[in-house]
Amino acid sequence: MHVTAIIAAGGAGRRIGAARPKQLLEIAGRTILQRSVEAFARHSRITDVIVALPAELVANPPDWVDRWAKVRIVAGGATRQASVAAAFDILAPLAEVILVHDAARPFVSEQLITRCIEAAGAHGGAIAAVPVRDTVKQVIMAGDERTIAGTIPRESIYLAQTPQAFRRDVLTKAVAFGRSGADGTDEAALAELAGYRVHIVEGDIENVKITTPEDLERARRREAQSAPGRVGTGYDLHRLVEGRALVIGGVTIPFEKGAFGHSDADVACHAATDAVLGAAALGDIGGHFPDTDPRWKGASSLDLLRQSVSLVVDAGFGIENLDVVIVLERPKIAPHVPGIRANLAAALGISPERVSVKGKTNEGVDAVGRGEAIAAHAVALLTQFVLCSES
Repeated sequence: MHVTAIIAAGGAGRRIGAARPKQLLEIAGRTILQRSVEAFARHSRITDVIVALPAELVANPPDWVDRWAKVRIVAGGATRQASVAAAFDILAPLAEVILVHDAARPFVSEQLITRCIEAAGAHGGAIAAVPVRDTVKQVIMAGDERTIAGTIPRESIYLAQTPQAFRRDVLTKAVAFGRSGADGTDEAALAELAGYRVHIVEGDIENVKITTPEDLERARRREAQSAPGRVGTGYDLHRLVEGRALVIGGVTIPFEKGAFGHSDADVACHAATDAVLGAAALGDIGGHFPDTDPRWKGASSLDLLRQSVSLVVDAGFGIENLDVVIVLERPKIAPHVPGIRANLAAALGISPERVSVKGKTNEGVDAVGRGEAIAAHAVALLTQFVLCSES
């Protein structure tokens, strides 16, 4: 069954009081948007993901988007309803079940996604929702005064969440109903107005929506307490020979010699690759990209690093930071450090502020000190994704 997830991320999220859209704010090193998108991109039953972004981000989407072949971008609208409609317009012809999810709910679980898919297939439309736990009061509002008019039985009251999942025919009519002028706060409301009975599946109290600064702070505290760190180290050394380009961190540096190797022999990328793979206990660069395989002859080591990062993310880890030391006598790399940092950061899917690159000499000692070789050391810190598995 072809299942598409639509992530509604087109709004500004001004209630949180930040200078940029709330979906671009970070929780433990990953943005709210990234966490939401990757929850669906990792799910084995999700065929593709359409992300409705603010128009100004469509031309320059976040770097991590490129790691997911199943993710597509579309410009959202001024409202959630308009953003979902824009994503709906580019659905694949074979899409059978469509899930709509708020980008501001970054802790959606694999199990909840599965329940929504199955319920939509069985009933046509279903949403995640949780029962109200507290006593519910109906209130009379008069100016600044609030008085109780009565107590509402809570047994039949549920709080709607996302995902909200629908067969294609149901969502088609719901979107058309919205375009005709109907105003719904969510897709379930539009489906109701279009005459459908939408089912409820058991939601998850951990599937919170980040709306206020207090919500964001609670989410950050939660992740700080529950995300264990994993440290990996990497080391690489290559001989320097004439007739080869000297590539460090994806930057080609003018010099009379270059590193000899099967790929482009980029020691910074090789050390970084081993560091991130090692932190996730996923082996090393030689195991994944052996120098006996002709596919990797002359390969860009930045590409190998990107592929390794995808393996790490698929295994459930996020990259927090990287520290690299490059050891060579000549040439000086200081002028090239900004470019190296930018390239490594883009490959890792993190900001350059979380990548450190330093150059050292070996004070004339051994092959590196004699200018016969170049070496690099790297240390990476990873955190394990909290997948919000339910008991």
